[in-house]
Amino acid sequence: MAENGSTEPQATPQQPPQINMRVLGQFIRDMSFENIMAQKGVSGEVQPDVNVQVNLDAKKRPVDDQYEVIIKLEVNSKNKETGESLFLLELDYAGIFLVQGVPEDQLHPFLMIECPRMIFPFLRRIVSDTTRDGGFPPLNLDSIDFMQMYRNEIARRQQQPDA
Repeated sequence: MAENGSTEPQATPQQPPQINMRVLGQFIRDMSFENIMAQKGVSGEVQPDVNVQVNLDAKKRPVDDQYEVIIKLEVNSKNKETGESLFLLELDYAGIFLVQGVPEDQLHPFLMIECPRMIFPFLRRIVSDTTRDGGFPPLNLDSIDFMQMYRNEIARRQQQPDA
């Protein structure tokens, strides 16, 4: 018998699938730090100008519902006055994720937005420690709006003529 006293079953609204996402592991896939200032020396006063470039990549792993998401970061610091390079940091930081319950049409944005959000704080710490250990003040990266980054990439792709 239903709660309202009738014997007819009540129609229940379709429940969306429960999304399950777990970080199974994270690691530095590739990293390079070059202290160019120490190698070549820099004359005069140094005022750093830091340029940060971020790219993302995601791929399915052979195990069901597992994906690898990589944040590719390039940090180039130059002296504002002379344009001489101070340091170059290249870092590929990966996370292995278990993702279940995400509809197929929403999987790509999920992997490119939510997964990088989960591992970014760890990447930020590595960048800070690496620049400090490399002889510079720790570089504390600003937060990255992965949703806006994704939207910008989709807009850029839509503007490209079909090749």
